[in-house]
Amino acid sequence: MAGNMHVVMAPWLAFGHMIPHLQLAIALAEAGIHVSFISTPRNIQRLPKLSPTLLPLINLVALPLPAVLGWPEGCEATVDLPFEKIKYLKIAYALLKQPLKRFLEGASPDWMIVDLPVDWAAEAARECGVPLLAFTMFTSASNVFFRPPEYLTGDGQRRVRPSPESMTTPPEWVTFPSLVAYREFEARGAHPGFYGDNSSGTTDADRIATTLSACDAVAIRSCREFEGEYLSIYQKMLRKPVIPVGLLPREGSHEITNQAWRKIFKWLDEQKPKSVVFVGFGSECKLSQDQVHEIAYGLELSELPFLWALRKPDWAIEDVDALPSGYSDRTSGRGVVCMEWAPQMEILAHPSIGGSLFHSGWGSAIETLQFGQSPIVLPFVIDQGLNARLLVEKGMAVEIERGDDGSFSRDDIAKSLRLAMVMEEGEKLRIRAREAAMIFGDQKLHQSYIDELVKYLKGGIAKVK
Repeated sequence: MAGNMHVVMAPWLAFGHMIPHLQLAIALAEAGIHVSFISTPRNIQRLPKLSPTLLPLINLVALPLPAVLGWPEGCEATVDLPFEKIKYLKIAYALLKQPLKRFLEGASPDWMIVDLPVDWAAEAARECGVPLLAFTMFTSASNVFFRPPEYLTGDGQRRVRPSPESMTTPPEWVTFPSLVAYREFEARGAHPGFYGDNSSGTTDADRIATTLSACDAVAIRSCREFEGEYLSIYQKMLRKPVIPVGLLPREGSHEITNQAWRKIFKWLDEQKPKSVVFVGFGSECKLSQDQVHEIAYGLELSELPFLWALRKPDWAIEDVDALPSGYSDRTSGRGVVCMEWAPQMEILAHPSIGGSLFHSGWGSAIETLQFGQSPIVLPFVIDQGLNARLLVEKGMAVEIERGDDGSFSRDDIAKSLRLAMVMEEGEKLRIRAREAAMIFGDQKLHQSYIDELVKYLKGGIAKVK
């Protein structure tokens, strides 16, 4: 047990960041550490409910966002906003620096754990004399691709990453064969998005450089057993402690009480083992009508049974408008499309699921491989393209082919699905995915990483202070 140790955590306001931070908070609380989890009122309401046994150890601290010109009130996470308005969320969030400092001065925590983009929280911790641990929930491969820190800003960035084209090959500091780089169509958005100026006044690269400079150590959602070669490079390039915390796999599944989902799970029970494709792109991935329809036609052409968790897009007036005309009738009995929240862990754990078509976000990749399902990846934003290449490099995934402009066709979807699920040429991939479950789903292994983190936190207080 970690006694009376108190840690404050401050994730970026995207659920792809908040959920891994909460998973880490739960792991620390289970080790006896008191955690104060900083977020905003509406986000705290939307987080998964905590076990009653953890409530005495995890304090959810709601700091209201101040009003900012251009920021729609009530939109407290990236999922609530169109991409072009996220810059206003960054401005509003940074205005919480003084309330956070007041909290830190009153709480006197032993450590603060800060998300890499939340540079102002890192500065607040430093100004209050609180030891600082940065936490990145991206793969070691993605972190290695973007940094050493000296190449994030200034002359270093201009020399190494002067243009989108410079992001389309593995960096010079990766000394072994690697596929981890952006496609040209991805780099055209990634380069200005990461290095370019925005209305918040600070580039994302600058934010991350500030946090990396301020922190005493970096924790990373990674493990040696999966990407040890990239982790080793990251540990060497940062010149400060880098602590893998494991993959933070979620445990078990819960009883399905929703009647609509009970009916769907009854349908799953009737399917052959490993025969069904699960399709899910989450709430943050906003697909166009053409993209949704090509995926739909691709599923139809594949002739595979499928379960698709599809959030109703903004461009669809009614649920039925999201799919091609007559689609439900043509796929009835073979495919199920659900347009409400989906119990993803329970779906992936079902024995009839054999593969998952998704955006290649790291959290979803962990959940897919935790159960030995074959990933079929269709990346769209941020680190997803890098994750897709990493999974392909490891022989664990099929990436759907794209045109130079990022477009894909129904034929590309169908071909990739059949390769991953049923074709003889995909058997090695299916074996690798099943083998991956022995790493991704090994709760004992990942608990050992948490134990090492707790040991560092306990031993590091005296050194840092």
